[in-house]
Amino acid sequence: MKKFNRLPNHIAFIPDGNGRWAEQRNLPRIEGHRAGIESTRSLVRYLSEYRIKYVTLYSFSTENWNRPRAEVNSLLKILSESIENEAAELHQNGVRVRHIGRLNKLPQHLKQSIEGAVELTRDNAGMNLNLAFDYGGRTEIVDAVRSIVSKGIPSHDIDEGLFSSHLYTADMPYVDLLVRTGGELRISNFLLWQSAYSELYFTKVLWPDFDIGEIEKALAAYSRRQRRFGRV
Repeated sequence: MKKFNRLPNHIAFIPDGNGRWAEQRNLPRIEGHRAGIESTRSLVRYLSEYRIKYVTLYSFSTENWNRPRAEVNSLLKILSESIENEAAELHQNGVRVRHIGRLNKLPQHLKQSIEGAVELTRDNAGMNLNLAFDYGGRTEIVDAVRSIVSKGIPSHDIDEGLFSSHLYTADMPYVDLLVRTGGELRISNFLLWQSAYSELYFTKVLWPDFDIGEIEKALAAYSRRQRRFGRV
């Protein structure tokens, strides 16, 4: 294991590039998603060694429903199978699986896989692995507003702390490091509130190729940065 001066407590990933990875190899796009899941597995194991407490993966966004139906169905099936296959090992390693986003639109098999993994690992005290399924940052903010309004909370009682307590990530720290692979330079509606002061790390490396060496580059970059939070 490499030594770093400082490590993030909460690291979030936008794992982009699975489809392009497959296309570059003349493979069906779904094979890129399979390869991406292997990268995710290795990543979680590696970050567990560093005792990173919170890891959030942008697994399926609210916008991903707009992809071709066949690709969406195949992707959701693969994600469901992956969660079922990995849940026991995650539990054995003390990882707590959590879900952020909405569940009502997800197919029953995926919903059951997520709920089963969440329940199995509920009392674990190791890494919190947040799976963002049917997640959108704007949707999360709208859901938080609806929750506050439904409780009849007076406007003068609403501050940043109260608002945060109504987000999907209510009991979690804000994101320290946000990593996006695949070469795009945007955060794509991901953890908008939680990433207000995140350190951003972009790489052209496609997600299936984002190996241990690449995550070490991201951690090294984070450890060198000065985090001032608006202070001089």
